[in-house]
Amino acid sequence: MAHTDKPKILVVNDDAASLLALTSLLDQWAEESNYTVHPARSGQDALRQVLLHDFAVILLDVNMPGMDGFETAEAIHQRARSADIPIIFVTAFLADEIDRLKAYQRGAADFLFTPVIPQILRAKVSVFVALAMKNEQLKRQAEKLSQRTTELTATNRRLVREMEERRDAERKSHAKDEFLAMLGHELRNPLSAISSASALIGLPGASSDTVGRARQIIQRQSQHLSRIVDDLLDLSRAMSGKILLARKPVDMAGLVSGCLETFRATGRSAGYHVSVDLAPGWVDGDPTRLEQVVSNLIDNALKYTTSGGSIDIQLAEAGAEVVLTVRDSGVGIPAELLPQVFDVFVQGAISIDRSQGGLGIGLSLVRRMVELHGGSVSAHSDGCGKGSTFSVRLPRTEAEPAAPAQQSHGDNSGKPAVLLIEDNEDGREMMAAMLAAHGYPVDQAADGLQGVAAAQARLPALALVDIGLPGIDGYEVARRLRGDPATSAIRLIALTGYGLAEDQRRVLEAGFDQHLVKPVSIEQLLAALAGAPAPAPLRAGVRAASAA
Repeated sequence: MAHTDKPKILVVNDDAASLLALTSLLDQWAEESNYTVHPARSGQDALRQVLLHDFAVILLDVNMPGMDGFETAEAIHQRARSADIPIIFVTAFLADEIDRLKAYQRGAADFLFTPVIPQILRAKVSVFVALAMKNEQLKRQAEKLSQRTTELTATNRRLVREMEERRDAERKSHAKDEFLAMLGHELRNPLSAISSASALIGLPGASSDTVGRARQIIQRQSQHLSRIVDDLLDLSRAMSGKILLARKPVDMAGLVSGCLETFRATGRSAGYHVSVDLAPGWVDGDPTRLEQVVSNLIDNALKYTTSGGSIDIQLAEAGAEVVLTVRDSGVGIPAELLPQVFDVFVQGAISIDRSQGGLGIGLSLVRRMVELHGGSVSAHSDGCGKGSTFSVRLPRTEAEPAAPAQQSHGDNSGKPAVLLIEDNEDGREMMAAMLAAHGYPVDQAADGLQGVAAAQARLPALALVDIGLPGIDGYEVARRLRGDPATSAIRLIALTGYGLAEDQRRVLEAGFDQHLVKPVSIEQLLAALAGAPAPAPLRAGVRAASAA
């Protein structure tokens, strides 16, 4: 029954006079005893009533035509909604023991004999009304208790979740603090070497050999700083979903071989036993990003394996996948770190003098790049000192048909004139000197307006244009040169420190032919000037400190 309803009494009697007499008696005490009375003229009418209402008690006449009181009681108690309603049988004669037993078997709670004595009627009815009210009160208390229990359970779950979130936030904060401290350490080392080498070059008594070594140090450490910045930018782009893959069929065996050749050429793999087993395997992917994945894995294997150790690299097809496995005999991965080895900022034991160095973001980059290609990466290690195995699985595709040989066009003996539009004086001077050293005639402009004027005056074959220029930016320079028939055919190459997909889209929409991200190596620059796609630099990243 609804919480706002009073207890209800159902009176069932086929005789109109008897029904009126009973209901009138009950109505006299209804207000005082807090109940309502409902009449019914037959067993069928009673059944309809119990489907609509919950009753505290039913006063049921035994002798009714059609469906008598016993049959009505049995039907009422067979229905789940009304099975527990107490029934008081009303009869005009004293029932013998057999009829009384029959009544109890049909669910009788009590008897009333006519003529009904009002005081007895009131006393019997009051018992069941009070019982109904007490049951309703207990039901409300149970509901409140259940609601309170639900609220406490929800509060407890929320508190547990908040505690877990707080602990997780504290762990992440601690990991980030360690990462920032390590970043400062990783940046200061090459900056210190560059500063010392620069000061050495400026000494009056420095020999040519000393100056040459200092220049090599500056070049090597600058490349190291560039890799750190690239890794940080790539991680940021990957985490924010802003890396756009330039997909095409990629020969993974050729790509892995090229990465290994780079390591050999730089001497990075010298002193290691490197075994290679590469079966043919093609994937649909971005060669630059896949090279980044492979280089990171190989570099990590080398970094965490002492000289004389072994590195095993295997490429094989497994069903619809191409599987790259890089196995090493290095320091291994502790069991507690293994489940988190691909998480950002997760490293093993960090010490100021650790020999491996690195920022601990290489494997995070590997995982995100692999997942962007629809693949997966996993790590396995039997523990510290027992080496590690990393497996990359990528969806397999069909091999690309061999392209017909391209005939060379034009005479490559002469180098085209280049216009360099760059506002950073040091950067402009160094790039101009490099281009001149490789035989390119170079003109320079320090801002966008000067660049447009120089292009219109000299009509160079191509222009290298910085985007962040004073006056008018590089986008506007490109738009003006493309809009002028005299300069519309100049090949335009954008130079920018921004490498997101959105930046590349804006560059191409402005009218540029190519987009290069600073710092640009001389190999990339010469390839761009020759009209070929710029080769991706070696992206030897880093991994967790104990991830061999």
